Amino acid sequence: MALLESARAEGDVLVVGVNGDASARRLGKGDDRPVMAEQERARLLAALAAVDCVVIFDDDTPLALIRRLKPDVLVKGADYAPDAIVGAADVKGWGGRIVRVPLVQDKSTTNLLRKLRGA
Repeated sequence: MALLESARAEGDVLVVGVNGDASARRLGKGDDRPVMAEQERARLLAALAAVDCVVIFDDDTPLALIRRLKPDVLVKGADYAPDAIVGAADVKGWGGRIVRVPLVQDKSTTNLLRKLRGA
């Protein structure tokens, strides 16, 4: 929520790109991922007050989506190095800006699954 609220504060409209199920599996986070199906994840995000629109993408990265939407601001978690943010060069190229938002410590799906497994 903190990341989404921070992202929302950066612009007039917040569009959230969500990895499709196949795309999420290719990220290599484990056999039990994604935890929720893409439509459920998109619906949950769309119900949040901070989110104006959710788009599911099936590519390995959101680059095609970013190029199609041409956002003025691209927001990512601060766990991404500036040079590792997909689409950053494109957004800067059309005059946009990149914002890296600090993450809330110990709040992630990976950490939640680890706790649920008792690891």
